[in-house]
Amino acid sequence: MLRFIKGNLENIDDVQIYPMISLIIFFVFFVVLFYWVFTAKKEHIDEVSNIPLEDDTNNQNENQL
Repeated sequence: MLRFIKGNLENIDDVQIYPMISLIIFFVFFVVLFYWVFTAKKEHIDEVSNIPLEDDTNNQNENQL
């Protein structure tokens, strides 16, 4: 199976640029993600981390009806 893929990729001009583009996109995404994590406000992180623990009063009212 790999020989079929390799054969097709050998016929594409400048195919070696695609892995480099993928690596750059991957790297930039995680650099931006790490930047956002380190610069996020503590209050926002606390608020978002408590979302699963909050009671959903709308959902409870619907279940009682």
